[in-house]
Amino acid sequence: MKKILITGANSYIGTNFEIWLHHWPDKYLIHTIDMKSVEWQDHDFSFYDVVFHVAGIVHDKKNKNNANLYDSINNKMACDVFEKSSTAKVSQFIIMSSAAVYSQNDKNQKRININSQSFCHPTTLYGKSKMNAENNILAYKKSISSTSKIAILRPPMVYGKKAKGNYQLLSLAARTLAFFPKIDNCRSMIYIDNLCEFIRLIIENQSEGVFLPQNREYVNTSCMVETISKCIGKKIILTRFFNPLIWIAGYFFNIINKTFGSFTFDQHDFKYFDWDYCVVDFEKSILMSESKPM
Repeated sequence: MKKILITGANSYIGTNFEIWLHHWPDKYLIHTIDMKSVEWQDHDFSFYDVVFHVAGIVHDKKNKNNANLYDSINNKMACDVFEKSSTAKVSQFIIMSSAAVYSQNDKNQKRININSQSFCHPTTLYGKSKMNAENNILAYKKSISSTSKIAILRPPMVYGKKAKGNYQLLSLAARTLAFFPKIDNCRSMIYIDNLCEFIRLIIENQSEGVFLPQNREYVNTSCMVETISKCIGKKIILTRFFNPLIWIAGYFFNIINKTFGSFTFDQHDFKYFDWDYCVVDFEKSILMSESKPM
């Protein structure tokens, strides 16, 4: 039985991953600890085979310019957790990083495709803190010749039921708008169950390295909103009338590009486990995301 410690209580990904592993009650023992206090520092890590570090701060509007806060939580804390894991001789350390380590400032580049040759060039405090954590953890591992296997996950937008962030905005648009822009874009995304299965396979295979998991299908923003509308029994009209305004606005507001621009992971470069982790296809993932509790 694999003994897994999730560092970061009540996180969306951590909570869903724990629920996902309940499908195999005889294979995994999962514990979760809260990282908001210093009590985690006294926790015995030597009991575990895997530490999955998900604690972090994403986009805090109140502290969006507080570089020290992002660095303290996303970088220094992650390094401290790895140091403790390594000292306890935990065999595998998995850290939840982000696609934000790549440049997403596409005001002058409407289509971004990330491949194995792409450089990391984060443009946000969040992305920079995640990149620093990756680099510092790998440097520390090398300095002490640690035998712990490190798996760094850089997922694109994660969506699913109760997911925060851009998916909720798109769902709200599908529920309230009569018209929505028809844009020919492509975006890499990953449904939460697909991500959870990917993490499980990383553990099963004792994999190490940098991973960019995604759905098998690229997602078109307009089609996603239309699919959400169909799932909730509402009709929405897609129109190109607003496209010129959206194109111009993209030069001034990057949130426009993060919604309507193209940002993809190359499917030829980043093909893992023969796509076996994509257990839910796109249409079903939207249906499950929008379904009401029983």
